Amino acid sequence: MPDVSSLRAALLDWYDAHARSLPWRAPPGSATSTDPYRVWLSEVMLQQTTVPHAAPYFERFTTRWPTVSDLAAVEDGDLMAAWAGLGYYARARNLLACARAVARDHGGVFPDQEAALLTLPGVGAYTAAAVAAIAFDRPANVVDGNVERVMSRLFAVETPLPAARPELKRLAALFVSDERPGDWPQALMDLGSGVCRPKSPSCDLCPLAFGCEALKTGEPGRYPLKAKKAERPHRLGHAFVLRDARGRIGLVRRPDKGLLGGMVGLPTSDWSASPEFQPPVAADWTQAGAVDHVFTHFSLTLAVHVAAGEGDFLWMDGQEALAALPTVFRKALERGLAI
Repeated sequence: MPDVSSLRAALLDWYDAHARSLPWRAPPGSATSTDPYRVWLSEVMLQQTTVPHAAPYFERFTTRWPTVSDLAAVEDGDLMAAWAGLGYYARARNLLACARAVARDHGGVFPDQEAALLTLPGVGAYTAAAVAAIAFDRPANVVDGNVERVMSRLFAVETPLPAARPELKRLAALFVSDERPGDWPQALMDLGSGVCRPKSPSCDLCPLAFGCEALKTGEPGRYPLKAKKAERPHRLGHAFVLRDARGRIGLVRRPDKGLLGGMVGLPTSDWSASPEFQPPVAADWTQAGAVDHVFTHFSLTLAVHVAAGEGDFLWMDGQEALAALPTVFRKALERGLAI
């Protein structure tokens, strides 16, 4: 087994020299604690996207809502519109529920213990550990995909993901210490992001290469092993771009529960293997082609139809609608506006 104390010291030395500069992060070894609101917000945004994609959203959110109490006071629709493009919209609903709970039940101050953080709406084990460690310098086992990859390679774990996750979490816990508990998970994340990458790891730049069991095998990129994914089902649907006499787009508010819940969207059919063509109003509908989109559990092809008409809709001009819509509907609207 690799020597944990030597690996830990080597990685922290590397982090001191190579830490990424991120808008939600304090520099390594900083005596200034990081605002838990900024840590929490960044971690929620980063759960399903990359740093370059999330960073502009983070800057806009913290400029518009600089405290958790400011965010708690926002209207649901405004929050969902601001989140558009980040995907996984249940996270946006949970974000607002959590902000309101912190404002209402904790005086606008995040709890500083992992167990208390876990009681907040939408805060799971990973987010609670990350906020406890990074914002409050509490020893916590923060395990994301980057950390799983680093552990799987350090220890050459032969169990494939996702079955390996409990083992990888146990191995990561070996490194948790009272010494620099906030810097440690960020160092692991930076290593996984920039050096111990999913493909073509830069082992020649890795501060942990001296103790990496996967490197000794000669095939570090083989890890982590992954079970074969089930084939993603494909669904079809119809999307309707309706324009009134002023050129505005007719939109609808989707139900709170379900995929893209609470978001503004184009009127659509159901999404199935053979959806019915059921336009929202009677009009002279013209097909404008189709767009493809991939969700976590299925892929989707939407046939886009355009028409002029009136009705009981949320009416927005084209640019306003494009800014408010989640990606799948933005694609469909762009296709509809192109004809």
